[in-house]
Amino acid sequence: MTNIIVVFPKIDDAKNLKNLLVRNGFDVAAVCTTGSQAIHYADGLGSGIVLSAYKLPDMLYSEIKECVPQGFDMLLLASRNHLTEYVPGDVVTLPMPFAVRDLLNTVNMMSQAVVRRKKKLRQQPAVRSEEEKKMILDAKILLMERNNLTEEEAHRYIQKCSMDSGTNMVETAQMVLSMMQE
Repeated sequence: MTNIIVVFPKIDDAKNLKNLLVRNGFDVAAVCTTGSQAIHYADGLGSGIVLSAYKLPDMLYSEIKECVPQGFDMLLLASRNHLTEYVPGDVVTLPMPFAVRDLLNTVNMMSQAVVRRKKKLRQQPAVRSEEEKKMILDAKILLMERNNLTEEEAHRYIQKCSMDSGTNMVETAQMVLSMMQE
């Protein structure tokens, strides 16, 4: 489920948007009336959608966009006059007044994009530091020397133990090193 933060200067407008989204199956994580509140919630959530008005009591939508984590997309709901001004290409816009169907379709499309991006990030291989690579190599060398394994067999052993115990390979290598060096 994609986290949605609704930020509008009038609390009633924000709550109405939240209720509309919740009734249609979306998860609204926060309702805010200032940009600083939205940024605070976004920092805690990490990714999702910020549904924002053009101007808030403390900042413009663009300042919120600059401050929220990269995992957040922004949907700007504003009058056509405001939308004729420069709006960055990475901000999705919807002119007000809007049809409910348009809002729901736009939020659904953005939600799917956030989910795809999260899935793609999870599928990327882990990037290990030199220290972590050395620890895995040391564990493999120890297994090769003590148990007469090939490098590939030692790697598979660490990998299997990692999967069986639900830990990553670095943690498993640490366990192998500590157990075998006692």
